[in-house]
Amino acid sequence: MSDADKMKPGIGRAQWMVVMFIIAFTTSAALYRFLIHEQLGRTSAMFLGIPAVLGILIALTPKAKTVTGGIAKGITLALLIVAPLLGEGYLCILMASPLFYLVGCGIGAVIDARRRARGVTASCIALVLMPLCLEGIVPQLTWNREQTAEASRIVNAPADAVETALAQSPDVHTRLPIFLRIGFPRPLEARGQGLQKGALRTIHFAGAEGDPPGDLKMRVTERQPGYARFETVSDGSKLTQWLRWNSSEVRWQPLDAHHTRVTWRVNFDRQLDPAWYFGPWEQLAVHEAARFLIEANATPSGAVQ
Repeated sequence: MSDADKMKPGIGRAQWMVVMFIIAFTTSAALYRFLIHEQLGRTSAMFLGIPAVLGILIALTPKAKTVTGGIAKGITLALLIVAPLLGEGYLCILMASPLFYLVGCGIGAVIDARRRARGVTASCIALVLMPLCLEGIVPQLTWNREQTAEASRIVNAPADAVETALAQSPDVHTRLPIFLRIGFPRPLEARGQGLQKGALRTIHFAGAEGDPPGDLKMRVTERQPGYARFETVSDGSKLTQWLRWNSSEVRWQPLDAHHTRVTWRVNFDRQLDPAWYFGPWEQLAVHEAARFLIEANATPSGAVQ
């Protein structure tokens, strides 16, 4: 080796870490674009596959104190870079970030535990995670999307006053529950009235993530004393990114001359995978929506809350 070659500086660990971080982020970004293009952005391939790829590639960087720590730092950096570029889409980052850390740090913990024995490789971990990433893509690996959520409340008003309120459109100026104010599309306008069979309701929602506003249209399909059922006619709102609102049922039962129990039940289809993670999130969101509907649509004006 010549003296000139000896004087050339080699690529140190820090430089290799930068290179691997760039490769990891670029690969994850390319995978994200591919999944969006193939309309797989709501499947487990997005929410488990991307953090798995990110975690495995970061795990291949030169050894740090712990692989887990390196992955956590890498995921944090990736989320901080991506979030400002998504605008209103930060809600997806907010909801999915615990899943990213769970998958990434889980990979790191396994590798750290077997680091000395070298019994676990990135390819083995990828093989184990592969079936989990196919939920939403392969029907046999996809859980039932049908879900139900309901809320119940005692309204300080007689039953006939509650029925009169229900015959009107929801008051969209009613304050939304805290959870629904973190970035979900907001109702801007509501039209339609009546509880007779065939009566229509239209709720106009704000857009999100660059998408325009859209309408959720529902029709009364069943009517009985103290009961009404609304079924979705069409849904052009941004809500369809998270769930599909199929129908809702409202029951009102007089408890005495001045109090009525109102129960609002919503049937919907979950749109995000994996089910074990997003199912509870969507269940909570729809429960809060049902609670909002009781206050906005079943509580007469002037009733004491």
